Amino acid sequence: MDSIFVTGTAGAGKSVLTSRLLQWYSDNNSYPISLNLDPGAESLPYEPDVDVREYVDLKAIMEDYNLGPNGSLIIASDLISTHLEEIQNEVNELNPDYVIIDTPGQIELFAFRASGPYFVGNFLADNKVNIFVFDGTLVSSALNYVSISLLASSIMLRLKTSQVNVLSKSDLIIDTLPQILGWASSSKKLEDSLNQEKEAEYSLLSKEVLRALSMGDFLQDLIAVSSLTMSGMINLIGAISRIVSQGEDKRD
Repeated sequence: MDSIFVTGTAGAGKSVLTSRLLQWYSDNNSYPISLNLDPGAESLPYEPDVDVREYVDLKAIMEDYNLGPNGSLIIASDLISTHLEEIQNEVNELNPDYVIIDTPGQIELFAFRASGPYFVGNFLADNKVNIFVFDGTLVSSALNYVSISLLASSIMLRLKTSQVNVLSKSDLIIDTLPQILGWASSSKKLEDSLNQEKEAEYSLLSKEVLRALSMGDFLQDLIAVSSLTMSGMINLIGAISRIVSQGEDKRD
């Protein structure tokens, strides 16, 4: 069994991508299951096979601790790791080829608190990979692109697992897509775009961040995908396969 974590900023399209990965693997003779790790999810574009909401009740936490939505989400996120064994047993009973793990919408609650890295590190699977989703509608400016690249690198350091960076909503950013992919493949192109930014102070800071990421070899190519048209899915599946099974999908 291989595990595929799906992370990214709120609204980036993690859950929709999870549903498309399920569809792809099912259509190609593999047995995938979904694991929802977002205790605050109200609706999902797929039916979770394993659901953290069965173990962590957000409304009950709000009532028991007299907390608002944000405070209860923090506690709920911290409680995820306490149910790791039960979740693992559920997954193991299903015995899938792939478990696709949809992480909480607020990435900071998962990656930057102890619970998330603990869950990723102790969840038992033959291989693990993290997909970090760049929201295509957020990274159309060079400043935003550098900021999200820094976040993606931080997530990789926190979760300590192999990572594939994906650009979502490619069907909505047709005009800016070539430029964004150019930034991903060439730090010089990105720095040139930063030089054109009007906010000189933030441009300078972004260039320093970019150089640090380049020196640390943290910059990666982006795989552009559209969950609407399914374009780019072949490239994404190929990148996952190279990590989890040396280029060979698991098939019945």
